[in-house]
Amino acid sequence: MGQQATGAEAYLPEGGGLAALREAVDGCRGCGLYRDATQAVFGAGPAGARLLLAGEQPGDAEDRRGAPFVGPAGRVLDDALEAAGIPRDEAYVTNVVKHFKFTRDARGSRRIHRTPSRTEVVACRPWLDAEIAAVGPEVVVCLGATAAKAVLGPGFRVTRERGRLLPLPDAPGDGPSVLATVHPSSVLRSDPEQRRAAFDALVEDLRVVAP
Repeated sequence: MGQQATGAEAYLPEGGGLAALREAVDGCRGCGLYRDATQAVFGAGPAGARLLLAGEQPGDAEDRRGAPFVGPAGRVLDDALEAAGIPRDEAYVTNVVKHFKFTRDARGSRRIHRTPSRTEVVACRPWLDAEIAAVGPEVVVCLGATAAKAVLGPGFRVTRERGRLLPLPDAPGDGPSVLATVHPSSVLRSDPEQRRAAFDALVEDLRVVAP
């Protein structure tokens, strides 16, 4: 039998900042996703960033390269941030789940994204909490339903609350605000005739937290 999943908290380093967390994350065995992924994918960006953007999980390109939002969805995010007037290199970008969850196509040659379970999201949440504490952002931007539910609770609906600044649950009074919007990959999945409108709606949400 494999090692029993215990959640990520047991694998977080004591003390230290982003560098210590990044060094420790690949040793995490808090859920079973590490078994099939190439590597853990930690966040990227400066400590002290005003914005922390959190997506769902690494995709195929991110899993191979070991960096967040470097695939097709990352290019949409780059374009949306630029259009909203937010320099990406001044934001911290991460995912709520650090390992790529996938299944293979019938030929076994292509890895197809699978949505993380609630159990896997909860198991990985300590890494995101540690990143928020180390970065100290003014706003946490949740990209997509999985990230929003991880941060704001399983009953949260992006379709009802997107683009609004909300308090971070259980945070002190001076804690960061939270804004939820769609995941950039949803723009790519949109009907071609609706893609521009979907992109513009994402940009409009991001403008709420622009400098």
